[in-house]
Amino acid sequence: MQAWQVHENGEPGEVMRLADVETPTPGDGQVLLKVRAANINFPDVLMCRGHYQVRPPLPFTPGVEICGETEDGRRVLANPALPYGGFAEYAVADAAALLPAPESLDDAEAAALHIGYQTGWFGLHRRAGIEAGETLLVHAAAGGVGSAAVQLGKAAGAHVIGVVGGADKAAVARELGCDVVIDRRAEDVVAAVKEATGGRGADVIYDPVGGDAYTQSTKVVAFEGRIVVVGFASGTIPSPGLNHALVKNYSILGLHWGLYNTKNPKLVQHCHEQLTELAARGAIKPLVSDRVPLAEAAAAVQRVGDGVTTGRVAVVPALGKGAAA
Repeated sequence: MQAWQVHENGEPGEVMRLADVETPTPGDGQVLLKVRAANINFPDVLMCRGHYQVRPPLPFTPGVEICGETEDGRRVLANPALPYGGFAEYAVADAAALLPAPESLDDAEAAALHIGYQTGWFGLHRRAGIEAGETLLVHAAAGGVGSAAVQLGKAAGAHVIGVVGGADKAAVARELGCDVVIDRRAEDVVAAVKEATGGRGADVIYDPVGGDAYTQSTKVVAFEGRIVVVGFASGTIPSPGLNHALVKNYSILGLHWGLYNTKNPKLVQHCHEQLTELAARGAIKPLVSDRVPLAEAAAAVQRVGDGVTTGRVAVVPALGKGAAA
């Protein structure tokens, strides 16, 4: 089969190499999956760079989220068991962790429903306890993680403010359903949020960016607000002054979705059921901005790493074999 491999750490566009390799053999409790679509996530970028908390042995195939097909023809969602990741024609995954792909979504959309939407659901509902009528602020609202949070916030009845970088991304955020869109490149984020909320601030802030975005969050979080720390796409990990949280009575909530797979997997199944129902009634629909063939995966991962994409980019191996998009 063909698979992308990383033999040394660095930028994805430089270190990912497409190779002919042996089809992986599943271990105990694992299954072999034909990859129908593999969604690109920022952790794929970080793993190529050697900066992620999970460091698979070299060489490895990136791709942490797929819609795959079992040998008996079932369409499923899976997190491939590294080093045999999803940017390949076949991957292996733990059989017990497979989730049925929602019938309402195509392969690329289904692949994109998993990590980003699970993270959003756990962040907003399990960690922050968001309620209808509250104000939700989403940083990087047009990105893969942010776009999921925007849709889930709207589905929960929240008033959603999206922060983006650039006019093109602002247009995407509006299409996603943001009630207010703030272009951080053209506006003062803190002043704009205070104006949009009458000075009160945001009840829940969803931050996959870190750095300056986190600093802005502390300035606009409402009384008894909650800041959900999801990641650090900016490359800068903040060092918060905890005295500030005490003075303003807000909570800083960490979210590492992968822990639920080991600590409480039943919650992951429950979340998937909730997401499937929301997708079935059209309340959420992953924004897949681009579908690329397997041969273009490295360039696509690099674009995600460079922060120039909106929504999700999916690798669809069949596209390189004459299949329709």
